[in-house]
Amino acid sequence: MEEIKITSKPFSDSPKAVLMGFPGSGLVGSIALQYMVDQLGFEQIGSMTSKYFPPLVMMNRGVINVPVRFYQKDELAIIVGDIPVHPLICYEVANGILSWLEQFRIREIVAIAGIVTNELEKRVFGVATAPEHLKRIEEHTIILPMGTISGIAGSILIECKVRNIPGLGLLGETINAPDPRASAAAIEVLNRMYSLNMDTAPLLEQADEIEAAMHKLSEEVQSAEQVQKKEQLPMYG
Repeated sequence: MEEIKITSKPFSDSPKAVLMGFPGSGLVGSIALQYMVDQLGFEQIGSMTSKYFPPLVMMNRGVINVPVRFYQKDELAIIVGDIPVHPLICYEVANGILSWLEQFRIREIVAIAGIVTNELEKRVFGVATAPEHLKRIEEHTIILPMGTISGIAGSILIECKVRNIPGLGLLGETINAPDPRASAAAIEVLNRMYSLNMDTAPLLEQADEIEAAMHKLSEEVQSAEQVQKKEQLPMYG
């Protein structure tokens, strides 16, 4: 597609699974997969750009990162994004990625995202594009009985469904704030699915730091709101 540009080396071997994560609720997918890339030493093989993406770029220690990157190590591949995908372009992005992936014999595609609930247990819910694919995740997740999956994760799973590619969704229970604990829960599922041995302790330490920062920010916001209310009190005389 002209609107979606993928610049990448081909996979060295057709990977058994392609894991995808983009910013969404709790940043669950993007945090989990970038952590996996760093911990296990995945090689970056390509990237994706588009005129639909917002005009911004992330950097790490002064080095620019392409917003959507392709990685591979052995039988696993990862596609991870740093930028949110607008709902109006989710179809184009998902269609562009799956069209590129169809040239390889992929066993399954796994979309990792967050799901906002009223609980704080950090469970991981699972969905699949066909009943027979649920067997891959039913022992590792809570099968979601009903609901909707929005955003790019939903579009990816739809493309898997119509193209008859086995698609799985791992949805980490989260809140609408960066949530490394939910990402760690998703990583534990990946550990069991693919016999990995990723240590999530550093990620949980990061969660403590983020939660402390969010708590401090919340207190500062509440304090500022109280001051503002006092300044707006009517005066009588």
